Amino acid sequence: MAFLPVVRRTIGLGALAGAGLTAYAAWEARQYTLRRVTVPLLPAGHAPLKVLHLSDIHMAPDQRAKQDWLRGLAALEPDLVVNTGDNLAHSRSVPVLADALGGLLDVPGVYVLGSNDYWVPGMRNPLLYLLPDTGKRHTSGRQLPWPDLKDRFNSAGWLDLTNGFGRLDVGGTSIAFAGVDDPHLQYDDLGRVAGPADPATDVRIGVTHAPYLRVLDQFAADGYEAIIAGHTHGGQVCLPLLNGGGRALTTNCDIEPARARGLHRHPADSAPGDERSAWLHVSAGLGTNPYVRIRVACRPEATLMTFVPVGTAQEA
Repeated sequence: MAFLPVVRRTIGLGALAGAGLTAYAAWEARQYTLRRVTVPLLPAGHAPLKVLHLSDIHMAPDQRAKQDWLRGLAALEPDLVVNTGDNLAHSRSVPVLADALGGLLDVPGVYVLGSNDYWVPGMRNPLLYLLPDTGKRHTSGRQLPWPDLKDRFNSAGWLDLTNGFGRLDVGGTSIAFAGVDDPHLQYDDLGRVAGPADPATDVRIGVTHAPYLRVLDQFAADGYEAIIAGHTHGGQVCLPLLNGGGRALTTNCDIEPARARGLHRHPADSAPGDERSAWLHVSAGLGTNPYVRIRVACRPEATLMTFVPVGTAQEA
């Protein structure tokens, strides 16, 4: 039949295009990028603070390029590191991660954990992320060595914000923190961190792995001027936009795709100065599920946030 060669050519071209897109997506997943953003957060007269936000590293021992890139971040000389979880992707990753973080472990830091610090990741159909969340979580498999991870961070002096509070004095600025365990696994205990943020400090920051609205709402209502989160991977596979970057198709939580990454306000329609309103920074993170190492229009990232006095322009 005359149409059979056309069908064969169409199938062949489709397969070629699919292979090309997959190759590109695997390449993009290794294009580690440092984002920079300025956040007007400090009281007048305070010196700027450089805050490095790390999230969703998903480290595996064979990811040497990622380890080298991470190791180079110490040269930024941040004043503070905020780690929002999902550090691991393999049972032998803790010493590898600690070595890659290197000098960053000598910097004051705070952290919370995510689901991929607790549980060995499994193979999942990526299309499932586009469907409504069933609420089912994979928490019956093998555990990752999260106690060892916490021991490494704690021994470095980083503050564990798992359903708790912390306080640091950094560069002449006192910062109060509240954090929750992973909301995606429903490990968060908002009752334990409820109540007005410490008024005796200069800045108040909420930290969570996954930016679920229930967590963001409470932190903003309790007076935390900034909330720092990860988990979304920025959508990971996004629709490319003509002006660069991409539009997230999914967030793997209940925050809307428009705020899947970057600096925003919470609530979304609030403005600086509004009561019960906060800056929200969501990192697209540095890694992927180890079985699906692809990204499209959403490069892996860490973010260097510069906190400056209120009244300074937002964008760097």
